[in-house]
Amino acid sequence: MDRFTIISSDCHAGLPAQQYREYLDPQFREVFDMALPIQKEMTDKSEQVFLLKEINDQWRAGVEAHLTGAWDYDKRIEVLNGDGIAGEIIFPDGITEQNAPPFGAGLSLPTKDIVPELQWAGARAHNRWLAELCSHNPVRHFGVAVCPLLWDVEEGVKEARWAKENGLRGMMIPAMTNDFEGYHHGRYDPFWQACEDLGLTVCFHSGPGPMQQFFGNDFPMGDVADYPGAVGIYISEVFFWTYRPLIFMLWGGVFERFPKLKCSVTETGQGWLLPPLLRMLDHHYHDTHFSAKLGDYRSHLSMSPTDYFRRNCAIGASCMPREDAEGRHAIGMQQIMWGSDYPHPEGTWPNTPGDVLATFKGLPEADVAAMLGGNAIDFYGFDRAAIDAIGAEVGPLRAAFAA
Repeated sequence: MDRFTIISSDCHAGLPAQQYREYLDPQFREVFDMALPIQKEMTDKSEQVFLLKEINDQWRAGVEAHLTGAWDYDKRIEVLNGDGIAGEIIFPDGITEQNAPPFGAGLSLPTKDIVPELQWAGARAHNRWLAELCSHNPVRHFGVAVCPLLWDVEEGVKEARWAKENGLRGMMIPAMTNDFEGYHHGRYDPFWQACEDLGLTVCFHSGPGPMQQFFGNDFPMGDVADYPGAVGIYISEVFFWTYRPLIFMLWGGVFERFPKLKCSVTETGQGWLLPPLLRMLDHHYHDTHFSAKLGDYRSHLSMSPTDYFRRNCAIGASCMPREDAEGRHAIGMQQIMWGSDYPHPEGTWPNTPGDVLATFKGLPEADVAAMLGGNAIDFYGFDRAAIDAIGAEVGPLRAAFAA
């Protein structure tokens, strides 16, 4: 094949907020109508904090129609084809297009000031719509269901079964467990078991963090000027909070008990953070004399944390710079999965073809093929023949990447 097959490991989709109403169970629609103006106000404030609205408006100018691909299927296919992308992993959306699921069922899945029953309702509304979106072409679209697991593990198992039955293939659970048990606790075992049995990937996506520590207890409604450097602190720590649940799962023996369970972390600043993190974990596993006085903390494991990570996990390398491609072996050559982050302004769209070329040009062809699509095909279980057929039509020419 003379073209690369590209899978974006990080794309986003969501309805304009008011359109989620018809996907909600009827008993939640009245409270949705009351909550919608509040959600709009809080999203406006978050946009001011994180995106600097005038910069976001400038970025959107002239491309507004294509941003509707966040929910309009025909426009989405136009964007994917224009980017040379054959397949995608789809997470919920948020601030950029003001299209997060209702009742706090978006990327962060917070627990503070949240009504559990409503968050579950918002998650299920999004999952119903996402299943419809993906059903247009299951070969191309890998939908990740939203799952507020912390409130009720049994409900999480039920949602996993629903997701499988309706064509969704991943489960996004909260990256931050807050006041709940960490993911090394046995209470989550029924959920891990269900995901393993059903072939569903457990997914973590960057974004969550202890926001009240960064921006004050009134976030997002407080005055960011009262907290100088808050955004810098947030962006310096946010990727750590995405990796943190994996540290609990690795040391907690989750992948020992469930050896076929798959878990991904997406948009995580992998190049400068992951290699030293894995070295640190394995230092504590192998060089136990440094921590021997703390007792036995590894006999329940048959492999090191890095060995589990390499076997069971993969990295959605969104916004991937050239340095990450050059450092692919330290990060994990078989685990890096490039992502466009459409439709977010920090991603590659609308400059994806040029950005991909700048990141990968001159590297070994087999490595480029793996990072752009092959690793994602293997990890997420795409139909290789079917997705390669799409890649043969829309993917970038391999010859363009030669040194």
